[in-house]
Amino acid sequence: MPTRNLRREGHETEDRVAGYLEVQGYRIVDRNFQYSTKAEIDIIALDGEDLVFCEVKSRASDEFGPPEYALTQLKQQRIRRAALAYLTFKGRRDQACRFDVVVVRWHGDRGAIEHIRNAF
Repeated sequence: MPTRNLRREGHETEDRVAGYLEVQGYRIVDRNFQYSTKAEIDIIALDGEDLVFCEVKSRASDEFGPPEYALTQLKQQRIRRAALAYLTFKGRRDQACRFDVVVVRWHGDRGAIEHIRNAF
């Protein structure tokens, strides 16, 4: 049985979500912004005037719960901290922003996308 390459699968999922967001009218401005070893923002995009920090979650089954449940309070706190670092680094501390989650539920090679705006 071949082993799964989870990192590659994760990047492919993020590519698919970035394409989905662009079709929805978002402009991708950054990807995989890393603030520390424990804080990363998957996709950063503009939706009109709002800067959107987007977390991508995916699963092939709900055996361990829905993918969005993996976004714990601790993970949300780390994303907020990374977003503040990003805004500071880019000199955009007054930028209107929000946090979205995009969930991909895989069924074979087909992925059903659910976009949760203002998730936290």
